[in-house]
Amino acid sequence: MIPDSFKQDLLNRVDIVDVVGKYVQLKKAGANYSGLCPFHDEKTPSFTVSPAKQFYHCFGCQKHGNAIGFLMDYGGMGYVDAVKELAATVGMQVPAWQPRTPEEAKRQERETDLAALMHQAMEFYRAQLKHAPRAIEYLKRRGLSGETAARFGVGYAPDDWQGLKAAFPDYDNAALVECGLVIEGEGKRYDRFRDRVMFPIFNRRDVVVGFGGRVLGEGEPKYLNSPETPLFQKGQEIYGLGHARDAMREAGRALVVEGYMDVLALAQHGLRYAVATLGTATTPVHVTRLLRELREPGAELVFCFDGDAAGRKAAWRALEVCLPLATDTNPIRFLLLPEGEDPDTLVRAHGRQDVERRIADAQTLSSYLLGELRAQADLANAEGRSRFLVAAKALVQRLNAPVLRMQVVRAIAPLAQVTPEDVERLFAPLEGAARARTAPPARTRAPLAASTAEQGLLRCVLADPSLARGLADELLDESAPETAALRSLAAEVAADNAPSPGMLLERFRGGAHELLVHRAQAAVLESQLDAESAAHEFTQLQIALRIRHKHREIEALKDRVGRDSALNAELNLRIKELHQLKGQRS
Repeated sequence: MIPDSFKQDLLNRVDIVDVVGKYVQLKKAGANYSGLCPFHDEKTPSFTVSPAKQFYHCFGCQKHGNAIGFLMDYGGMGYVDAVKELAATVGMQVPAWQPRTPEEAKRQERETDLAALMHQAMEFYRAQLKHAPRAIEYLKRRGLSGETAARFGVGYAPDDWQGLKAAFPDYDNAALVECGLVIEGEGKRYDRFRDRVMFPIFNRRDVVVGFGGRVLGEGEPKYLNSPETPLFQKGQEIYGLGHARDAMREAGRALVVEGYMDVLALAQHGLRYAVATLGTATTPVHVTRLLRELREPGAELVFCFDGDAAGRKAAWRALEVCLPLATDTNPIRFLLLPEGEDPDTLVRAHGRQDVERRIADAQTLSSYLLGELRAQADLANAEGRSRFLVAAKALVQRLNAPVLRMQVVRAIAPLAQVTPEDVERLFAPLEGAARARTAPPARTRAPLAASTAEQGLLRCVLADPSLARGLADELLDESAPETAALRSLAAEVAADNAPSPGMLLERFRGGAHELLVHRAQAAVLESQLDAESAAHEFTQLQIALRIRHKHREIEALKDRVGRDSALNAELNLRIKELHQLKGQRS
């Protein structure tokens, strides 16, 4: 476990604007920075980064977090790797391993147990392949050797509803469902994978986290992947990366293809630097991880897609994902194969040299981008050139590599019959492009709905954590969901004299109050609530809590009087006093 004191120091030293700015083109917008969200497609900026609070929030897709969270969500890093990456940027050394919390130990132990089951299943499937002539014949027909199949751990799931009973005598074990090997429904259990060639999927630590199964015959779906589990997130894993890592660095290239058999066929023919996404569109996690693996300047990332409509659509989606991640030192290329061909059929029909020639001739990101844009507009007239510039603007604004961006701008200018300076002015993000966010007008506060005051207090405390020391805990509504979060925040502040808003977010990561804290942080950004305004609002809300408390006491006393007319005049006197105090609003 990494000590909280180290994480606090780290988050105090790094600037989230610098961290996010490596991947997202940010523009000053008041006290914050805004840009196009890297987590979803949009044309109007809704992604906001706060340098004062050291966290980000997208008002479109609701993604949020601090610098650590951004590297995890966008960079595809594990928690420890994200902390190490940040620490390296500011010259800090992550301290030696510390004892884990009980929750961390329990989670890691659970993941270890599930990984052991997945490994056991892989060995079972591999053993079954030896006794499955149909599966062996299929692999031979696809040109796959026994050596390649063994190296990638290929196996076979028998055509049996409960074939895994042979590997797991305790077939009723809930963990088999949890890791996606078994399906449970209507009181029955059965294997997820049946009569399929099985391709194990390994994570970056070479642990089996999932499977892809190719049906034998005409069944649907043709390929079936493991579901999302505590071990397996499909959009974050890259098939064959462990096998390709050394070859990628040696060749100075990574080739991204679409299928398991493409990877195996290319590897068998000596092209061992191929990897595949797992039936999903290319994600920022895929691109970031592969660029990090390539490391050396000049090493290139090549995407290879089928030449049909679906392949072209996938290629364009990959280009859009790559724009904010592209660098000036590592080229990104796109190879679209002839329609009806894929890497598997191509390498078997024409050999390694033909495929490598095609890879060498693959379009660069800039040439592919401009080629597609030119094909969509008639550059012979002003209207077509206008359309071309508008389409290019939305894409070039997402390009963060400064030298490459300059080159693209200079290539666009003559096509549109304008100067590079005209293009730069047109493509520059507008100041204040993000919608203006001002504090909401003051509202009448007494009496308040059950959790209105608590919501406001939570927002104020996240704007200025030191305010939590003055929280009137006894006045909080026990039924309000924010109350427990406020008390937890107060406890964190009491334990740490100066926790930053970014560190408070870190403390609540994965906890019961995480969603409430993130919503309150979004409200802080939207209202641009500063420390001074937060202190004023906090005081007013505390007054409102006291008024609400007195109001409820009045109602309770009235109820007692109404139920018992024999109560003495002391109750009526107390009610009168409370009304006077309520009128004073204090």
